Amino acid sequence: MPGDEPPHQLDAPWLLQHLDDDVRWVHVAPLLRSDFPPETLAELARGRSVSLDAQGLVRRSQLGPLTQDRHFDPALLEYLTIIKLAEEEAEVIGDVAALGVPEIIVTLGERGALVIHDGVEQHVPTRPLDVANPTGAGDAFAMGYLAARSEGVDPVEAAARANAVAGAVIG
Repeated sequence: MPGDEPPHQLDAPWLLQHLDDDVRWVHVAPLLRSDFPPETLAELARGRSVSLDAQGLVRRSQLGPLTQDRHFDPALLEYLTIIKLAEEEAEVIGDVAALGVPEIIVTLGERGALVIHDGVEQHVPTRPLDVANPTGAGDAFAMGYLAARSEGVDPVEAAARANAVAGAVIG
């Protein structure tokens, strides 16, 4: 029928083809490190700021049990403006400050977040919540952070806002 489109494939050509030219901030959240190859990140970064959720960075692309390691292609970092890591992912990587990404955010659960920007590390506390299941907190944090940064808010204040967004979502 006219106007009907075939189902989209979740691959790089679909993503790039359907990204509006006026989009200036993009967040990618791969499940595995193979989901967004460096070439795709390079295309996304043309005229845009790109944020990456590091869960996919540390997860090996393989069948079977989920395996994490720090042996990712460093080219994956070349086009990033922001990388968000959960504390567990940061432990897998080790020295996250050496990643070379302009903004590095490490979420620390109920302890808040660590912002590394311009070579300075700053802890951003959050309000503790009594939550049994924090599922979705990291995604909510990432969206809150990116929304604030896209409005010109500095990284530390953006992390404080993102903490509040994550708390509202899971609380």
